[in-house]
Amino acid sequence: MSKSILQVRSAILSDVHLGTPHSKADEAVHFLKHVRCEKLYLNGDIIDGWRLRRDGRWTKSHTRFVRRVLTMAQKKDTEVVYLRGNHDDFLSRLLPMRFERIHVVEDIVLETPRGRYLMLHGDVFDGVVKNMVFLAHLGDAGYAVLLRLNRVYNTFRRLRGKEYFSLSKAIKARVKQAVSFIGKFEEQVAALARSRDCVGVICGHIHTPADKMVGGIHYLNSGDWVESMSAIVEHHDGRFELIAFEDFVRRFPMDRGAAAEAADDAGDDLPLPGELQASVALLA
Repeated sequence: MSKSILQVRSAILSDVHLGTPHSKADEAVHFLKHVRCEKLYLNGDIIDGWRLRRDGRWTKSHTRFVRRVLTMAQKKDTEVVYLRGNHDDFLSRLLPMRFERIHVVEDIVLETPRGRYLMLHGDVFDGVVKNMVFLAHLGDAGYAVLLRLNRVYNTFRRLRGKEYFSLSKAIKARVKQAVSFIGKFEEQVAALARSRDCVGVICGHIHTPADKMVGGIHYLNSGDWVESMSAIVEHHDGRFELIAFEDFVRRFPMDRGAAAEAADDAGDDLPLPGELQASVALLA
């Protein structure tokens, strides 16, 4: 096996948000191309049905991500488990679903050498998403505006030779309400894992990567592929590792051809694939 491949038992990604202009799909594809795993867990909000119903954009890079996942399932002997999120809630009426090596589920418990780990997207603990859907969509629209401002701001930073800066990450870290929400979310997710006799929990949803102990429960959050660009891998010895793309790409660099291809596709919108378009329309 090539030395340019990271071999692990499982890989976990969430919140890729395909169908939005802010999705870092090419970076996610690069990550998957350099990982060999027995199981790939896609922990919710992989496809952003909310945006696709409004003004979403489907690009070639989004199609490449889907093709990469299918290739892993068909040719790399990888079992793919897709967990429903809130942005891809159009899948809810089909759960559970299985076809060949791909499974679509609500949540799952992983049996690991360290004990049982509960995996779920995490939106069930978001009161706004669960009980006030209108406000959730309004918040999503506000987040999209913030991301657009962030892109403009970072264009100027790049011209001045400065590193990328995340406005939303800074807001989450400094606004008291955001910090409080994240803390309560982590506590609730950990409590659910404890109630189900698990030693750990793996989730996404809040776009805040983490690897820490919360109330005696090993809490892992895979982050997102919009800003943080992070994932979790489970090594063959049972050890979980949170990997940031900025560290991963130092070990497995993106070649110039891939970077150029991503840049060329940035404004190249495509219609939503027919099968997916039908699913979103029928299940909305």
